[in-house]
Amino acid sequence: QVQLVESGGGLVQAGGSLRLSCAASGSISKDNTMGWYRQAPGKQRELVAVSTSAGSTNYADRFTISRDNAKNTLYLQMNSLKPEDTAVYYCSAVSRWRTYWGQGTQVTVSS
Repeated sequence: QVQLVESGGGLVQAGGSLRLSCAASGSISKDNTMGWYRQAPGKQRELVAVSTSAGSTNYADRFTISRDNAKNTLYLQMNSLKPEDTAVYYCSAVSRWRTYWGQGTQVTVSS
């Protein structure tokens, strides 16, 4: 079992920055794949960035994923935010062929 708790979301003006955190506990280690997804109203959930044992990939411009394995915490640094970045952001982790999800954190970017 893996538990994921996101934090750091909120309301920010366009052009601002936020850093999301995802605290992981349970059967998780540096070798587990973890990622950030987002889901805007009326849209499908989409992958934003992923961190694996081989490295990280950021699929969204202006966003950077990082990881502190000592703290079992995943981060997403979001810069130059735009209104279209408004969404619920979810943390995910893969452990023993199962994908776990956090409860999500709302990010709202005002114009």
